Amino acid sequence: MDIKKIIDQSKFAQVGFVVSDIEKTKKMFSMLFGCQVPPTCDCGTFDITQTRIYGKPAPDAACVMAFIDLTPGVQLELIQPNDEPSVWRDHLNKYGEGIHHIAFQVDDADETARRLQEEMGAEFEQEGNYGDGSGKYIYLRLDDTLKCRLELLQSFK
Repeated sequence: MDIKKIIDQSKFAQVGFVVSDIEKTKKMFSMLFGCQVPPTCDCGTFDITQTRIYGKPAPDAACVMAFIDLTPGVQLELIQPNDEPSVWRDHLNKYGEGIHHIAFQVDDADETARRLQEEMGAEFEQEGNYGDGSGKYIYLRLDDTLKCRLELLQSFK
């Protein structure tokens, strides 16, 4: 089993943190990196995002986010979830604030997720479309093999 073979056409894109206070946290990270404080945006509405948690529609799962560009093509994502069930809320409740996922930009998120599930035992958690409808994301847990959660990002052309 070689994850590089599965995500061979992918590109490392992001480290995501779940936080309780996005305004405070984004100011601190901006100070650390010496950059402008990024805007906060919402995740979009369910009619566009079509968020699904463990395969079931989750119309009330939402968050606000902020993105800090670290290098070209690599971001730090800050996520403050609402109080409704989601993998963000579950993580915050169980582990507190901190790293939530590492993300890869892939050409076909569904196929990559399928291969990670079949070949590495990844557990599907949550998926949805970007708030503007320009792409999709899938969260997979790989605790037993990689000790973390992966996010697959696919931009629609």
